[in-house]
Amino acid sequence: MTTFTPYPHQEAGINWIIDHPAAALFWGMGSGKTVTTLTALDLLLHDRLEYGPVLVIAPKRVAENTWSKEADKWEHLSHLRVSRVMGTQKQRVAALNTEADLFVINRENVVWLVDFLAPSWPFPIVVIDELSSFKSAQAKRFKALRKVRGRINRLIGLTGTPRPNGLEDLWPEVYLLDQGERLGRTLTQFRSRYLVPEKMNGHIVYSYKPREGAEAEVYDKLSDICMSVKKEDVLQLPGQVYEDVVLEAPPALLKKYKQFERDQVLECLDEDGEIVAGTAAALTNKLLQFANGAIYDMDGEVHELHTVKLEALEELIEAAGGESVLVLYAYKHDADRIKARIDCRALDTPEDMDAWNRGEIPVALAHPASIGHGLNLQDGGHIIIWYGLSWSLELYQQANERLNRPGQKHVCRVYHLVLKGTHDERVLTALENKDKGQSAAIEALRLEIVKETKQ
Repeated sequence: MTTFTPYPHQEAGINWIIDHPAAALFWGMGSGKTVTTLTALDLLLHDRLEYGPVLVIAPKRVAENTWSKEADKWEHLSHLRVSRVMGTQKQRVAALNTEADLFVINRENVVWLVDFLAPSWPFPIVVIDELSSFKSAQAKRFKALRKVRGRINRLIGLTGTPRPNGLEDLWPEVYLLDQGERLGRTLTQFRSRYLVPEKMNGHIVYSYKPREGAEAEVYDKLSDICMSVKKEDVLQLPGQVYEDVVLEAPPALLKKYKQFERDQVLECLDEDGEIVAGTAAALTNKLLQFANGAIYDMDGEVHELHTVKLEALEELIEAAGGESVLVLYAYKHDADRIKARIDCRALDTPEDMDAWNRGEIPVALAHPASIGHGLNLQDGGHIIIWYGLSWSLELYQQANERLNRPGQKHVCRVYHLVLKGTHDERVLTALENKDKGQSAAIEALRLEIVKETKQ
């Protein structure tokens, strides 16, 4: 077991949680949110004798691994009893009937938990690990937790990305903290106070943007319950280096791609030249699949188009000189094609991740959504290769931070495989600009194609 010597920001975070019944730690990834929260919970339960038990809601992989392992890791937390409410319904019920201080459940089972326990609610303290996963006011998990919020005495929200897609993401998250006290009791109230329409069709508003000065006002209102820390301000880590590996497509392939791009855009246009609602995501997926080298047809069959990225991936792995490499893919056929060509192992289970951290996996394969939050992979390597990029800034940042965490001894190198002249470049630009990106990129592409067809 390890002795915990908190950094100054962790000491401040422990006191922040204890002093605020509604508290959020908007801390950068890898800054020690979990051990800080566990230490505060231990003090609340065993020193201040507050009523428990505690419910922790987390992403699936984090619920499986991180909270129980963190409790076991630190000497001062070793007495905490952690029960993982996961698996089949029978297993979840059995876990709920176990004597424990903390009950950890994955966020997908929040609706089940609320329904199963109704009308009672036995958890006076709730921790939401990755509060940003409750950013949608329409999501069933948000509505379920909202039903029981009045019976929760303490709510602690943790995230490094509180507003991954814009200011509007904050309203549901903050509502769960303070039940509407700071940003309004409804999303409509929040929009009327802080947002203005961005895209409209008549009286229908498709998207909003912050009005002038709104962001500063919102942050000021949250300053008494939200503690913000950037990892780079409080921890000394080797850092990260990013490199775009720009791949030249053979002229015949690029010509084929451009024709495919034009056909796909035209197929999604209505009679007014606008992309039909609901088709933008399908369009961008098709274009990115093509850039990666294969594409699904309407029946789910895979058609291989080229091996440009596979060849580049092989070269990068060879250039790593035996250093362990984490390869991140976008589509299942990407993973299948990589596995068929390169000796690698998927990070699917806790055992896989432990093997990675022991240095036993030279090439690991993972989807960013499966390793995106809270997992500690820094002991296994320091090289990431993005075979296919994600539009999600949150997934992108979280996945990159799996290796750049306390304990990492090397500068982390992050490579992007980018097929020149394709949609890859639009995604990379959006990520670099740290904005939504996808809708803007599709709109620009639509205008470009419509202009071509009129010439």
